[in-house]
Amino acid sequence: MPTVVVAGAGPTGLALACGLRAAGISVRVVDKAREPSVTSRALGLQPRGLEVLDRLGALDGLPQRSLPVRQTVLHADGEPVARLRFGRRTSLVTRPALLVSQAEVEARLRQRLAELGTEVEWDRELLAADQDGEGVTVRLPDERLRAGWLVGCDGAHSRVRKAAGIDFPGVPVVERFLLADVRVALPLPRDAVSVWLSADRMIGVFPLPGTDLWRLMAPAPAGTGDDTGTGTDAVLAALLGVLRDQAGLAGEEVRETLWTSTFRIHRRLASTYRRARILLGGDAAHIHSPFGGQGLNTGLGDAENLAWKLALVATGRAHDALLDTYQAERRPVAEGVLKSTSAATRLVVGENPPARMARDRLFAPLLNRPLVQRLVWEEMSQLKVSYRRGPLASRRLRTAATPRPRAGDRVPDLECVREDGGRTRLHPELGARWALVAPAAAAADLATAARRRLGETNTAVLVPVAGGRRALLVRPDGHLAWSGTSPATLDRWLARVLGDGHVR
Repeated sequence: MPTVVVAGAGPTGLALACGLRAAGISVRVVDKAREPSVTSRALGLQPRGLEVLDRLGALDGLPQRSLPVRQTVLHADGEPVARLRFGRRTSLVTRPALLVSQAEVEARLRQRLAELGTEVEWDRELLAADQDGEGVTVRLPDERLRAGWLVGCDGAHSRVRKAAGIDFPGVPVVERFLLADVRVALPLPRDAVSVWLSADRMIGVFPLPGTDLWRLMAPAPAGTGDDTGTGTDAVLAALLGVLRDQAGLAGEEVRETLWTSTFRIHRRLASTYRRARILLGGDAAHIHSPFGGQGLNTGLGDAENLAWKLALVATGRAHDALLDTYQAERRPVAEGVLKSTSAATRLVVGENPPARMARDRLFAPLLNRPLVQRLVWEEMSQLKVSYRRGPLASRRLRTAATPRPRAGDRVPDLECVREDGGRTRLHPELGARWALVAPAAAAADLATAARRRLGETNTAVLVPVAGGRRALLVRPDGHLAWSGTSPATLDRWLARVLGDGHVR
């Protein structure tokens, strides 16, 4: 019997399965599609998403198949009005954002999952799921199977979410968008997303990895409905018309159309992320506007957060109440993403004349200011995500006087020394493991306390090169769990989080 069944082999489901397998948990991944997708709407890998893939061992090769994106150029009435630069190194962000197809990300995650001993089961639609106090019964077309837990990573129309009876309230943000991936020579920079705004019309042009590959995306022209212009030729003609009218780019020959699509932008958030032994992640839990490139990265963050918690519960090292902290930490992140991406969409699209005037004359010029650019870039990176207000952060560590990082914050990639004396960095030592970063003199006693509850092989012990008096216990997802000097205090924190008596 598998410990966990993951429904959905998109980025969230695959990342979750990789995290669980790396922790030694048995997993089955099922997907109703007949085969992997070769097209995708998601393009952006933010620095946070890159870190997650790196910790999972699934980043190799992706940067070489990607394009670094360093700016967004906004045009109003044909003239450039703002050049939002990002991708620059700051004290927080040291990686660029990358433009890469979601299909490429999924392929690399499937490869990593296979290395960990698990293959995706295609053409295996989840038909129903029922749970009791001991597990979940999952019904597939030709099989009934039992599992300890079921996680729905099966998208906006999630069958798992419906089986669990979880509501998915929300509203449409923009009625209808058109999208096309084409091969065409355009006189535009290949490190930039170019956007043209005029009255109530807009078009975005995104460079794609490959020779003269571009993505065109725009709201459907006024007057078009579901029954108008949904075929490949009609979608492409509409997009090229907007590109000609807004950007003044005419006469470029489209040599190949790889894919076209129409979609609506919705803002929806699941009422809960957990119902007993059934949990949700990624688009099954939240959907929002693609503006800002946050969706894929938010799903990867869900997967990493849930993987280490579910692994502890599944191996008996933690009480299942730990799974409630998944929603407590990740749902507020999704709420913030929904608000910010919805606001950005309404700002860019310009729903009425006053909104368009404010966009063109007030907000666009602000984006040229270096401070604004840095703040926007750091927010987009998702590296500012913190769980300080979550239930795992010690109240004693929430005061303003506490040295940073505080409990719940992401810990920087510190330079450290391993127990064998070799030099390393913090983040590569994580993945399925915790890390205790402690002064050499205190490391042994603190390590004993940590490993007694977390496991000998689950806890890396590191000495920081920069020194310091306080020890840091870092979670597998790179966030600070505990900071202090006393093994007894560390043991009490672990007992509170994992549940007293849950030691193997």
